[in-house]
Amino acid sequence: MSNPSNPLNAARYLLSAHTRTQLPADAGAEVAFAGRSNAGKSSALNALTGHNALARVSKTPGRTQQLVFFQVRPDQHLVDLPGYGYAKVPLELQAHWQQFIDQYFASRHALRGLVVVMDIRHPLKDYDRQMLGYAVQRGLPAHALLTKADKLGRGQQAQALQAVRKALAEAYGDGVSVQTFSAASKQGVEEARAVVMGWLALL
Repeated sequence: MSNPSNPLNAARYLLSAHTRTQLPADAGAEVAFAGRSNAGKSSALNALTGHNALARVSKTPGRTQQLVFFQVRPDQHLVDLPGYGYAKVPLELQAHWQQFIDQYFASRHALRGLVVVMDIRHPLKDYDRQMLGYAVQRGLPAHALLTKADKLGRGQQAQALQAVRKALAEAYGDGVSVQTFSAASKQGVEEARAVVMGWLALL
């Protein structure tokens, strides 16, 4: 049974795409999730949807090697993008992902927004900036989740949030919003869910 108070709870695995021809029809609305391999992206997806294991939480970071589509409704999807960082993959596969994601961001009409998941203790790495750049270039809204906030005290969280907000404003103007988040303590889950549901027109 899905949870009526959380429409994202209806999310189910649909397909994994390794090439453009495997993508579902470019219709409706979808929200993409990006994050370095150890940033807590799978945990964030699970927390937002209210599932324990919708996105695999792997002890070996970097297991997402395709675009993974989760269907919320027939024309509404969440998309888990490949993680980088600790992913032990051949350079040619990384190059393939790079080209695939370039094309996806450049041409995907259904894409409504991007969530970039980053560890609050190590934010705005090159990969994070690259992904945010894709969204801003397309004129899409982006939202940064500073995950694992429970690892820091409240004062440290506030400092980190302020520093990232300032850096984002300098780099991207007002196109990127940011919040603290913890899948473990559920901090910020409702706020992030509202952003995603707004982009999917579920509110």
